[in-house]
Amino acid sequence: MEAIVLDYLDQLSDTFTEPRKRVFWGYLLLALGIGTIWLRWKLGQGWRRVIATTLSPGIWWSASARADYLLVLINKLLMILIAPALLTQTVLATWLFGFFFSQFGMPPSAGSLLPDWGVAAAFTLTLFLLDDFARYLVHRVMHEVPALWAFHKVHHSARSLTPLTVMRTHPVEGVLFTLRSALVQGVTIGSFLYLFGSQVDLVTVLGVNIAVFAFNVAGSNLRHSHVQLWYPKAVEHLLISPAQHQIHHSTTPRHFDKNFGAVLAIWDWLGGSLHLSEPGADIRFGIRERVEEGEHSLKRLYLTPFGESFGILKGSIAQLLPDRSL
Repeated sequence: MEAIVLDYLDQLSDTFTEPRKRVFWGYLLLALGIGTIWLRWKLGQGWRRVIATTLSPGIWWSASARADYLLVLINKLLMILIAPALLTQTVLATWLFGFFFSQFGMPPSAGSLLPDWGVAAAFTLTLFLLDDFARYLVHRVMHEVPALWAFHKVHHSARSLTPLTVMRTHPVEGVLFTLRSALVQGVTIGSFLYLFGSQVDLVTVLGVNIAVFAFNVAGSNLRHSHVQLWYPKAVEHLLISPAQHQIHHSTTPRHFDKNFGAVLAIWDWLGGSLHLSEPGADIRFGIRERVEEGEHSLKRLYLTPFGESFGILKGSIAQLLPDRSL
């Protein structure tokens, strides 16, 4: 029990002190700085309004935000308990390497065709692209499959967006995204180790994939905020801006099921779900316009999705069975 408590406290601390984490304190400060500069000098807002948009207690201590904080605390413990039963990238990479070796024999000499820096660059870029595409794909599936949407809408039920909203997820979604990450990393690592052996390396900054580091440094935490920061339209066809992700959280029907991408917008562009930002638009967040009593309660966030998903699956199975009343 003591080991679990210590592990829990360590992981909770790492959430804010480890540069590999999205809400690392350095990224949060950079996002605050970028947001302040954008609001004050790009949009010309007064300091009172800038502070209200970035640091208002009405946002950070709203019922929605308090629910975010509780989910972070509870989910961290749940994932510690669940994690040992989940597939890891190390296990998958080892199995894949062994599979390639058993099927094709000794690894080819592909490594000799590329310098070490070339292998590292190829590995870093491949891992980033596959991971970003997998995020887009799983995210889109969770919107389009009703039984999964029952769990994903816990994230979309947030009415006040703060950087911690990124962790406002149901444990079922947490498990799915953990397995997604293990699959992408396992396949990439196993394949590159087979082809290039000891040449495989990751180009990093502070231990973080350089592409992910650039994304976080550029204000990734503004995606879950009330700072409407947009990019030029040409750029928004390539990269998802904070304003585009806020559209993804909008209660306006024309914004539904748009901008599933994490970093790159090209997946949405190709998939027909891209929606460019709407500068100055009044965007409200949540899954419905009307505020419902208890919508941020732990019962609604943790237990209700199971009942809804089960009901959907039960109805789908019933439609597949023959009608015995005929």
